[in-house]
Amino acid sequence: MNGGLKRPMFSIIIPTYNRPDELDNCLESLTLLETPKTRFEVIVVDDGSEEPLNEVVNPFIDSLHVRLIRQANAGPGPARNKGAEAARGRFLVFVDDDCWPAQDWLSTLEPYLNQNPDRMVGGRTINRLEKNCYSATSQVILEAVYAFFNSNPDDARFFASNNMALSAELFAEVGGFDIESFRYVSEDRELCDRWRHHGYKMTYVPEATILHGHWLKLRSFCRQHFMYGRGARRYHRVRAKRGSGRIWQDMRFHTRFWQLLYEPLLRIRLSQRLSVLVLLGLWQVVNTAGFFLDPLIRRNKV
Repeated sequence: MNGGLKRPMFSIIIPTYNRPDELDNCLESLTLLETPKTRFEVIVVDDGSEEPLNEVVNPFIDSLHVRLIRQANAGPGPARNKGAEAARGRFLVFVDDDCWPAQDWLSTLEPYLNQNPDRMVGGRTINRLEKNCYSATSQVILEAVYAFFNSNPDDARFFASNNMALSAELFAEVGGFDIESFRYVSEDRELCDRWRHHGYKMTYVPEATILHGHWLKLRSFCRQHFMYGRGARRYHRVRAKRGSGRIWQDMRFHTRFWQLLYEPLLRIRLSQRLSVLVLLGLWQVVNTAGFFLDPLIRRNKV
């Protein structure tokens, strides 16, 4: 189905690295979208995987307008930018390789994009690994973040890059993802802030859902949130430099954090709640450590 495709409405961009099984599941979910296949293309950006991904992508050529692009390992931010450069769609839609979009994902996002094409639109991410307490804890944190930063859906402030859509033209205008300061984490947070700094708005559409299947263990949980802490330090430095905000404005999230956790915790199975509460305390420790240690780590690498 690759030949003869007119300019599509959407370009779905998937960065991937060494996760062929997850990518296969993601592509399979895209074949089930209720949006006609003629209206979207799929661009898989292989971020230097150890094994070529042709055998994963090629079986979907007959069911999706899909292209595979390969680059040397540089991180998800550069991979998304590379995919955006190759995209032909009016709107870019970013999703990760470990995600399964719902069948009505694009059809739910589309009316908002058509009505306000200069707005970034983001949907809701749902953890599908309910038995993994580390993944469940990350879901609780994400829901608290969204409850705070997107409390007004028509004036949202943050979308994770695994479920966001925006004009391809405006993405290029604002400069895409910042790959100099944010190669691996927080590039989505910085893009959202820069988007708003340029005067554009964001709309949160929780009905546009994806299932997220990122299996975590103690070490990977700690590493992930340590890196998020480092990314937060860089984010606030960049934000202050361009005058789009100050750190104290986001500190209100931390003062309200445990209050924001109430509803997400109710959705966690009762048998997991104690473990999740312990991991939330651990999250605060490793996230704070990453925030304060980032300057020292960067200095030692110079």
